[in-house]
Amino acid sequence: MSAPLRVALVGTGGIARAHATACSQTDRAELVAVTDVSQQSIDHFVNQFPVERMYLELDRMLANETIDIAVICTWGVFHAEVGKQLTESGSVKAILCEKPFTQTADEAVGLVESARSNGILTAEAFKFRHHPLHLKAREIIDSGALGNLMTVRSTFCTSRGAPVSERKPELNWRWNKAKGGGSIYDLACYNIHHARWTFGADPVEVFATQRPGQEVDDGANIHLVFPDGGIAQITVGFDTYSHQDFDIHGTTGSLRTDAAWNNENRPTWLEHVSHRLRQRHEFAPIHQFTLQLEHMCDVVEGKAEHRIPPENSIGQMRTIDAIYESFESRKAVAM
Repeated sequence: MSAPLRVALVGTGGIARAHATACSQTDRAELVAVTDVSQQSIDHFVNQFPVERMYLELDRMLANETIDIAVICTWGVFHAEVGKQLTESGSVKAILCEKPFTQTADEAVGLVESARSNGILTAEAFKFRHHPLHLKAREIIDSGALGNLMTVRSTFCTSRGAPVSERKPELNWRWNKAKGGGSIYDLACYNIHHARWTFGADPVEVFATQRPGQEVDDGANIHLVFPDGGIAQITVGFDTYSHQDFDIHGTTGSLRTDAAWNNENRPTWLEHVSHRLRQRHEFAPIHQFTLQLEHMCDVVEGKAEHRIPPENSIGQMRTIDAIYESFESRKAVAM
């Protein structure tokens, strides 16, 4: 058996722990180094995930390490800057960048072009794309069992009833504009990617309204129109009681689940309904980040193409740009 691929994490906050867990659950990858600008964050991280090599400066890590997969786990506002530094370092083979890929489409184009010119594989980390539930949904759609796709409705809401006054920017990056927070960047990115993947296209028109928080969009309702007339309706919010589901409706059938995104280590289900069928597919608990890492290993080893090519991430950010434009204009935006 070949040696495990060498993984390094850029950023040691909460999401880094999920990627470290993935490394611990597969023999195909090994966490060899981490870097963060905060010594306190590193110390907390290594208490749970012992790592021999720790760095306070990304440049130092890149000068001292040979890395197969670098995972960007920083605040979203730094993804483009960190990504370009990694692509130009000569020390990294591949980059897995946490969502959102960047803050704007222009940043996404710059990162993708830098990766391509330096021969670096880069991919966006949407964990759900590797979950058997979503792969089964894709299989059913591709079989034609739903007929022509008409609508996708999805939610991602996370409130437990706390008032907006408690969502203080200094307490969590999600509520902090300078760190790249907001319900679109943190939550709706899942639903947007899911809708684009389901319809196999980028939207041609976007309309969105927001519910402002202290600094960022606290919640939003989004309407996406796709080239063949398909519609996606998305509701997200830090201010709306916790739920995360999707319904996909075609001319001859539908799919639904109530645990679409954050479902690590819990059983899930997908219901397929048509005129003569009501079938429930059940899935055992899995760790999505582990499946995501193993897929990345396949790609680095030349065994597969990545499920999320970088051009897809550019389309994703163009859609998000249009959503923010619609927030400001209060009008539909043609893509």
